[in-house]
Amino acid sequence: MQRIRLAFVTLFVIVTLLWLTTAGVVPGDYSRFWPLRADMVHYTGVLSITAMSVAIYLAIRPQWLERLLGGLDKSYRLHKWLGIGALVVSTVHWGWAQIPKWLVKFGWLAGPARRGAGRAEDGLLGWLHAQRGFAEDIGEWAFYLAALLIVLALIKQFPYRWFFKTHRWLALVYLVLVVHSLLLMPPAYWSSPLGVVIASLLIGGTLAACVSLLRQVGRAHQVIGRVDGLSYHPDNQVLRVDVALEGPWPGHKPGQFAFASFDQQEGPHPFSLSSAWQNDGKLSFSIKGLGDYTRRLPQTLHNGDAVTVEGPYGCFDFRGHKPGQIWVAGGIGIAPFISRLQTLASSDKNNNIDLFYCTSAPDQRFIAQLQALAGSARIRLHIQVAAEHGRLTPSQVRQVIPDWRQRDVWFCGPASFGSELRQDLIEHGLPAGDFHQELFNMR
Repeated sequence: MQRIRLAFVTLFVIVTLLWLTTAGVVPGDYSRFWPLRADMVHYTGVLSITAMSVAIYLAIRPQWLERLLGGLDKSYRLHKWLGIGALVVSTVHWGWAQIPKWLVKFGWLAGPARRGAGRAEDGLLGWLHAQRGFAEDIGEWAFYLAALLIVLALIKQFPYRWFFKTHRWLALVYLVLVVHSLLLMPPAYWSSPLGVVIASLLIGGTLAACVSLLRQVGRAHQVIGRVDGLSYHPDNQVLRVDVALEGPWPGHKPGQFAFASFDQQEGPHPFSLSSAWQNDGKLSFSIKGLGDYTRRLPQTLHNGDAVTVEGPYGCFDFRGHKPGQIWVAGGIGIAPFISRLQTLASSDKNNNIDLFYCTSAPDQRFIAQLQALAGSARIRLHIQVAAEHGRLTPSQVRQVIPDWRQRDVWFCGPASFGSELRQDLIEHGLPAGDFHQELFNMR
């Protein structure tokens, strides 16, 4: 989360500093309202198109940014907050642009003095000036549509299959806003460092929007496969799906995830890979019935069904610098740990690892398999069934493992549980960088 905050703040700070440097070449007398209004429209416009450009680029899942941001799950969290930031700043931008016009219309504010009336500019500048009305109109309507689509994306009750379809429309809206920005940005900006940055962002964002509209997101990392086995645990509503791939797979590390498409109308969903890669073209997902779609999978999915797998993604790879580790899994958060356990079971190394598996819906067959796997991997397993032992608390973790400060902590489970555990351990002396958390929510 620290990387996400740092990236978010750094982006806005850099663009703000560049704008402050560039704005000096645009005459402005802030003792009067209209010069201030003009600069605020330009400033908020620059921030808005910056946030949208980076957000739409992150949406195409660039793998080169994964390690920098700490994983694709972190990239998508940054994408989400950039979308929220763009919504807030563009609303302010809209306010500076529209509200003064209304005040003038109602006679509550004197209009700006018109300079150079009757003089027509020649060449490109003249043409750009003639397009201002058109650019303002398309920008206003694009803002309304973008605001609606961003709000829908933030509503958890909005069905994923509709979110998947409607969210792509933002790419088209973005292209309209690119035209809006090109026509209305002051010419003096383009010859400055700010102009170079904005031009680069617009080019990158435009290419990303085209990738999205052409439905090419992640296409280079997709492999077709077939469902090769199904195993359902009714007590905890977890479905294990084995997949036999029909194309080359680069291999995955324990803890990574992939997007799986079992239904093209539903679109791809991210699932943790719960099998170690054996270079045999086979992999497995453990899928919890958390929503309408995943709850229907045990009834709708059959052996032999086609599946598209895209990945692998993620940096939840158990790489640490301490001699021991603590793993905490909440519910279906056990999936990435199963993959790692399978890898450890194939070696003869003794491991200083404690795994806490917390569940409110225990499945005895699943727990027996987990116990056997933990034994083969030579790690210590602690089963925490909520109805029998209560909810796992950070103090319990510290009591059970006296040397917890000498361990890396890896958590995968509900976000609120992870936040509570992280805050407690850090307050008691664990370095923030030694707590690793997978972010479940990709919206």
